[in-house]
Amino acid sequence: MKNKYMFGGAIIVVFLGVMGYLFTQTNIQYENDFQRVVTSGQTVKATGVWVKEKSIQVDNAANIVSFYIKDATGVEMRVMYKGSIPNNFESSTSVVVTGKFQNGVFTASDILTKCPSKYEETYDKQANA
Repeated sequence: MKNKYMFGGAIIVVFLGVMGYLFTQTNIQYENDFQRVVTSGQTVKATGVWVKEKSIQVDNAANIVSFYIKDATGVEMRVMYKGSIPNNFESSTSVVVTGKFQNGVFTASDILTKCPSKYEETYDKQANA
């Protein structure tokens, strides 16, 4: 009977150890300073604003989209993404790209956009009243 409890306890300890390891490996940090994104070498979520002056380049044959984003300090970074660009990309107020900086380009695996909310203007008017 004791062997069953010891075996069950060992399985639980191994399970918790594996879960702890996987949790530390999937912890992705947000960065809004592109200097740290360039030097980190890790998968990060970079937050910035799309540089509209530099248009989006689309390669339909390879399904690759390329564009530039800039951080709060004005540092620009080229982003390449394999997939389709989100529908609300042009109207977004900020862009969050997940990926790694490699060979002078941020290779994104995911793109999230933050669009202006229809409630922001109403909230601002109420706050000033």
